[in-house]
Amino acid sequence: MDRFVGNIAGLGTGSGTRLVVGRWAESPWGPFTDVMVEDNDGKRTLLAPTRMVADYVSATYQFDQVLVVDVASTLDEDTLTVAAGPLKVSAELGGVTGLGRLLRLVPARLATSPRWLRLINPLAGLFMPGVRTAGSAGNGRTEYYGVTTARSILAATASWDGADLGGLARLTPPVRFGFSSAPAAPMLVTVVTSIRRP
Repeated sequence: MDRFVGNIAGLGTGSGTRLVVGRWAESPWGPFTDVMVEDNDGKRTLLAPTRMVADYVSATYQFDQVLVVDVASTLDEDTLTVAAGPLKVSAELGGVTGLGRLLRLVPARLATSPRWLRLINPLAGLFMPGVRTAGSAGNGRTEYYGVTTARSILAATASWDGADLGGLARLTPPVRFGFSSAPAAPMLVTVVTSIRRP
């Protein structure tokens, strides 16, 4: 079982581009950030910091293009910033959401347990369409998302090769990288992602 501990940010832009940022404090390869991008035409791109990360992520999720680029990110109380090759993002963070407060009631050890995540998976999509907590990933892998809290994203700026991608928007339609999408409402979640390899 591979474990990734950190944050995932999901947001849309006025141009129709949707972004899912994974900022991992702990992983099999130490801290790193990667970004999954789906543009208005449905083209899916992975921006990864190393070939090892790119190979692992692209074996778990589906992309039309994989780019190994310099990736840097910062996260503080108010802001998430990402610079990943052609992509630049700055997001203003808000407070803990209603969902985040509800998630905090579940002890973290239980909230990140694969057994618990399999059990609640049928309910996840009822509360947040497109979202799942457990499912089949690529190449026979099984994946579990254990979210322990969530914060809103209030505003964002993003550009690709210097071209403005437009202001903050909902993450719709759902992204198509794997078995689960990020929530439609822009947010940053604290999460443990567990991937069981065959």
